[in-house]
Amino acid sequence: MLNINQPAPNFEKIKAFHNGEFKEISLADYTDRWLVLFFYPRDFTFVCPTEIRGFAKSEEEFKALNCDILAASTDSEWSHKTWLEKDLPEVKYPVLADTTQSIARAYGVLNESDGSADRGLFIIDPEGKIKYIVVSAGSVGRSVNETLRVLKAVQSGELCPMEWTEGEKTLGKA
Repeated sequence: MLNINQPAPNFEKIKAFHNGEFKEISLADYTDRWLVLFFYPRDFTFVCPTEIRGFAKSEEEFKALNCDILAASTDSEWSHKTWLEKDLPEVKYPVLADTTQSIARAYGVLNESDGSADRGLFIIDPEGKIKYIVVSAGSVGRSVNETLRVLKAVQSGELCPMEWTEGEKTLGKA
């Protein structure tokens, strides 16, 4: 089981589709930056494109916070290419092809019954430590706005109350 403030499970040279090209991505590529790593069940489904599109629309906001976005599913890089080029051309961040299921398993989101990834999201700090984990039912999409809110909160280094947003008073140092 993964724990907060523990190192994120490493992965190296995983095939991905990124900006019209196949690339190999490693967790080390994100050293010294924040990372939102999110898993989704399958390409060509119903809820997944709403999230993927939502993160794409907010990518500049994440970049302004020194944070990259990385998506992952157990589908192949070829499936990602076909789906993204056909239905989601606005997606510019990489989408990992975890065809061996090793990353989903390491992050605790592998659905062993069908080999897909459950809907999991991880915020990883520039030192490679997990700061936030959320795993939800596959039928429920995640909130990009909530992810941004939590990212700002953990970056603040403060104790942030429920519903805290940037600019509001915090409860002091964490």
